[in-house]
Amino acid sequence: MQSDIDPRSLIGRKAFDRDGTKVGTVDEVYLDDATGVPEWAAVRTGLFSRDAFVPLEPSEL
Repeated sequence: MQSDIDPRSLIGRKAFDRDGTKVGTVDEVYLDDATGVPEWAAVRTGLFSRDAFVPLEPSEL
């Protein structure tokens, strides 16, 4: 993933699987402690479901 992306800009965006199907909405973004690069996202997959943690690599905006 590009390191110049502001992680706050990802929150609230839709998350899609490899086939282009929407899987949820990004609630949180977690950064690599050493590099500060966004590596994981917590994605809300439904109204009453918990967040699923998904890797951001490889990913596209």
